[in-house]
Amino acid sequence: MSFSINGKTAIVTGAANGIGLAIARQFADRGANVMCADMDEKKLTNEWGDHAEDSALRYFAGDLRQRLTIANLVSATIDAFERVDILVNASRQVMPTDALNIEDKSVAVLLEQNLMTSLHLTQQVAKRMIKQGADQPEGQLGSIINLSSIAARNTRPELMGYSIASAALEQMTRSMALALAPERIRVNAVAFGSVMSASLKSSVVENSDWREDIRDHTPLGRIAGPAELAEAVQFLAAESSGFMTGEVITVDGGRSLLDAVAAPAH
Repeated sequence: MSFSINGKTAIVTGAANGIGLAIARQFADRGANVMCADMDEKKLTNEWGDHAEDSALRYFAGDLRQRLTIANLVSATIDAFERVDILVNASRQVMPTDALNIEDKSVAVLLEQNLMTSLHLTQQVAKRMIKQGADQPEGQLGSIINLSSIAARNTRPELMGYSIASAALEQMTRSMALALAPERIRVNAVAFGSVMSASLKSSVVENSDWREDIRDHTPLGRIAGPAELAEAVQFLAAESSGFMTGEVITVDGGRSLLDAVAAPAH
């Protein structure tokens, strides 16, 4: 089986910074057509503006919490590349929760941003994959990858909303995997920890002791770069993982083996 994604068309959300940006770059470097999506138009332009006329790269700015925006993203991808083969739901938000505050809205906000946006985009893209595969009697029609977190299993009260949303995303991954298996579309997820995401980068600037703490609680003794996570996502996108669906693979340097609840997860 091949790890190649050359010639495939991918939508990558959260592609303006951090892990989403690393995944989009990885896919572009490996010969895929990439639609880079994010709500931060300024950062998208800074990262991808020089490639606006590149035949293999496009970017799309919009709030994917809106159904119409999702439909427009899929339409823009089809207009640019005529098909979509891979979806990477890398857009995510991290925010604290005050678990005993009845006015705290973080759980609802994170479920909308981290779960519902991914679900609605998955549904729209899957419909397109099924349509374009009508004349393809054999082989994989598409691969969808969701980004989760070890916070789905190892939580702290102040990350309750993020943990709930991550756990829900993993269950959505399994449910959609079963729903789309008859259509030859695979759905998997990557749960990560001890990876230098945009949110972690910001946090360690504000909390200088976190970097050493995370390293101490990671068996491999370091914080991974986002490009290392991108390699795992490419594996799930490619035919090399062709008999995998409904799986949540963990990329955390062994972090979750220690059940390090006391250490910051991100």
